[in-house]
Amino acid sequence: MKKVITDRYVRDVYKSGSRKIEIGSEDILTPLAKDTINDLRMSVVEPAKLVSRTDAGVVAIGSDHTGFKLKEILKNTLQNMGIKIIDVGTFGEDSCDYPDFAVKVANKVITGKAEFGIMLDATGIPSAITANKIPGIRAATCYNEFTAWSARNHNNANLMVLGAKTIGEESAKSILNKWMNTKFEGGRHQNRLDKITMIEKQFSKNT
Repeated sequence: MKKVITDRYVRDVYKSGSRKIEIGSEDILTPLAKDTINDLRMSVVEPAKLVSRTDAGVVAIGSDHTGFKLKEILKNTLQNMGIKIIDVGTFGEDSCDYPDFAVKVANKVITGKAEFGIMLDATGIPSAITANKIPGIRAATCYNEFTAWSARNHNNANLMVLGAKTIGEESAKSILNKWMNTKFEGGRHQNRLDKITMIEKQFSKNT
């Protein structure tokens, strides 16, 4: 029988003295539960696969120093999906400024060199603010699978921003997977995006 293994379940197992989580082939292990397993240094028997293949071609990815480690992890996830990557930096953990890299990611998207952009900073907020200054960019800060789905399905977002200090590694992977495998619905949502574009053009003329 299929079951959902949650954070609470993992903690209950840990309290019982066991350091192993056993799951069946059809069981669902939530991203938060995976992060808790990592935090508690527990092991998983027969873990479920997280990512699947997509038809997306090229993704531009960048980060500031706070997001560097998570960027490297997500690069591996993208490669396992069969996605080509353009890494615009940063390439280490020395302190740097997020606008420099948010603009680089956005530029790859707006010029058509990448289908999507992914940017990581501490909270996922400042890089989204930066990228959204560029006409044609629709950057969305995503903090769970639903926000990633909605950003793509409803808003046709073309740049995802993640907060490396606000989500765990497994949560980030699941958010990325949902983003990459969700398509824009169009219809009434396109009408709303057209209004956003009109506002963008209006204020561009006034500056």
